[in-house]
Amino acid sequence: MEKEQLKVDLMSRFMASATDEFTVQQLVDELQMTKAGQFKFVVKALADLEHEHKITLNQNGAFTLAEDKTKPKFEGVFHANDRGFGFVTIDPEEQDFFINPTQTKSALNGDTVEVEMVTPGDPEKGIRPEGKVTAIKEHALTQVVGAFEVNDEEQLPKGILGTMHIKDKKLSMYRFMVEDTGLHPVPGEVILADISAYPDPHLPGIIKVVAIKTIGNVNDPGMDILEIVYQHNIPTAFPEDVLEQIKDIPDEVTPAEKEGRRDLTDQKLVTIDSIESKDLDDAVNVWQLPNGNYHLGVHIADVSHYVTPGTPLDREAFERGTSVYLTDRVIPMLPPKLSNGICSLNPHVERLAMTCEMEITPQGEVVAHEIFPSVIKSTERMTYVAINKILESDDAKLKERYADLVPMFQDMKALHKILLKMRKKRGAIEFEDTEAKIIVDEQGHPVDIQLRERGTSERMVESFMLAANETVAKHFNDLHVPFLYRIHEKPKDEKIKSFYEVLASFGIEVHGKIADLEPKVLQQILKKVAGKPEEPMISTLMLRSMQQAKYSDQPLGHFGLAAVDYTHFTSPIRRYPDLMVHRMARYYRENGIEKDAQAEFINKLPEIATHSSEMERRAIDAERDTDATKKAEYMSDRVGEVFEAIVSSVTKFGMFVQLPNTVEGLIHISELGDDYYIFLEKQMALVGRRYKRTFRIGQPIKVKLIAVNVEQKEINFKLVNAKEMPTSDLLERFKDEIPERDRERMEGNKHFHKRKFDDKKGKNFKGGFKKKYDRHDKREHRGNNKNRHHRNFKKRKY
Repeated sequence: MEKEQLKVDLMSRFMASATDEFTVQQLVDELQMTKAGQFKFVVKALADLEHEHKITLNQNGAFTLAEDKTKPKFEGVFHANDRGFGFVTIDPEEQDFFINPTQTKSALNGDTVEVEMVTPGDPEKGIRPEGKVTAIKEHALTQVVGAFEVNDEEQLPKGILGTMHIKDKKLSMYRFMVEDTGLHPVPGEVILADISAYPDPHLPGIIKVVAIKTIGNVNDPGMDILEIVYQHNIPTAFPEDVLEQIKDIPDEVTPAEKEGRRDLTDQKLVTIDSIESKDLDDAVNVWQLPNGNYHLGVHIADVSHYVTPGTPLDREAFERGTSVYLTDRVIPMLPPKLSNGICSLNPHVERLAMTCEMEITPQGEVVAHEIFPSVIKSTERMTYVAINKILESDDAKLKERYADLVPMFQDMKALHKILLKMRKKRGAIEFEDTEAKIIVDEQGHPVDIQLRERGTSERMVESFMLAANETVAKHFNDLHVPFLYRIHEKPKDEKIKSFYEVLASFGIEVHGKIADLEPKVLQQILKKVAGKPEEPMISTLMLRSMQQAKYSDQPLGHFGLAAVDYTHFTSPIRRYPDLMVHRMARYYRENGIEKDAQAEFINKLPEIATHSSEMERRAIDAERDTDATKKAEYMSDRVGEVFEAIVSSVTKFGMFVQLPNTVEGLIHISELGDDYYIFLEKQMALVGRRYKRTFRIGQPIKVKLIAVNVEQKEINFKLVNAKEMPTSDLLERFKDEIPERDRERMEGNKHFHKRKFDDKKGKNFKGGFKKKYDRHDKREHRGNNKNRHHRNFKKRKY
């Protein structure tokens, strides 16, 4: 066959299956060119077609039809799954593109990519559009952290020292090879490495790195958390220029610093924090006025006085964005000299503050306010525990010890109730969320998980901080000047629509249009289900329908709080946006609000808002990873034990359950051996085909811990009390929602009966043998049968 004709034949094959991939051997076999010398002929033709950009070699070492340059391209962010496939987010308002494993172009999680649509999908049926990555615009991952390893039995390529063991599941399909151009670590050392070469079609699955820093040994105490810190690219040390700058910052307030500030040192005011807190950035005082209104003073550490624009300290605070609170450590936004020293509102010493004073009516309305720089002196360092004992338990000893302050604490409690009632009246949505504190020993091993209960004092301080944040936001929004806001946009219509569909299945009616959704509507839903069995499920699904709060230079309001104006003003020691709010408040006070003054911030705020939101998300991810690691480690000593739990989430591959101590794990569908379970996505339920046993969010169950993988943060359970589970008629009521493959199975799977196949024993099963199929079907669902045949029973990672 001539070369040109061979190229035509090859292109015809590619175009007949535009989305398929082909190995050289497959093409050789299809063209029946298996004789000696013909294989090389095919390879040369393929090389020509690749050079002509008509076909492409993908990351699997197979060929596919090259992208059509005339098709529209979209740019978005790639989100990898540890099973090889991924999703690309183009627009938060639109569905993500699904990318199958052969079409990722070796994109890594977080990469900015160009994607081409393969199929459009169907939003009405919840089917995502499918696409393929055509180009990687920017790699998000530039460094990795992991343990250096050397396998003495392996012959490594020239220039390669060894490999890195990376714990991130989303990188598990790649092999990290350490080049000899950087540091030369020894096996067992945890290293930080720069990525020098990303995977490509000619070297699939390989990422080359250069070691740049040795972090420690894998067996060092706390190394697991330190690895997480480096994985999230969180800085662990302050640069030299920052340390040099803070040497000149005094440890006490100087007379010169008090000039131009209001002296409030004669007022009784207190800080109220947890026992372990060291960065005390807010103090409060309350008293009732002669007219029946309340005076509320919220005094916040004036960090902006010490962190001035354009300095190394300011640049570092901006880059960090926030302090990060991990299980056994805090990675502060500011050096300890500031965060625990001159900026911390320690008792009995003078400190600089930004004060927001408010006059609040018995109906919770702020009728007057003033925001100004001040000098304060905290009367006492109070703790949540002590205040709760005074206000809830009427502790005689504590009341005697703080006799001068108890009347103020009583006024605080009264004002808190007023503010809480006001927020509920306007529609604020409050979710009860159990917090847990992981207790570790000196070696960093978790020894206990303690639940944190929010008492009167915690809620009281929260009310005061919310009031100050709203007041400050409204003040500057009314002035129409550039400002930084904390926003929480209303839920997306499609998510609320799905949520309403679940409500309908419970017979809960919701009035009003989705497009005009008000927070009060959702608040009323929570009231309707309060105390009912479905309350946990409805509450969880409502929370999941919400958007994430973030920072913005636009005053878009806070949906969850039902607040028209909202910002973050109360924690400048640990959040950069709060520091900026103080800086702007001072600047407008000193320079006015004319256009010249506004020009100082108008172009800076969008970047500050975006970066601060990203750093907040980074901190949250690191905190979650740390908690998940320590919880898995804590549970690893308890394999075989039985626990009470509740269902926290339901999926097609099983259900997640949560223990009373907040530990969460998976019951894989393969562990539900008593029946064949069908997932009803809109109802968020797993229902047994035969016995109708039903699992939904919030349902109490009993589980046995069967396996823990600390490195992958995976905890696996099995169900203990299957026969005690409630049943439902959901499969009958929502037949149209049953996936097609499951519906066919419920109807007898006629296609299955028509197939002819041989089992391992050589017996033929033919379409007419209904009784034999029934016996086979029963064996499939028998609890002790280890050779289950249905795809749902295949063990899958989650």
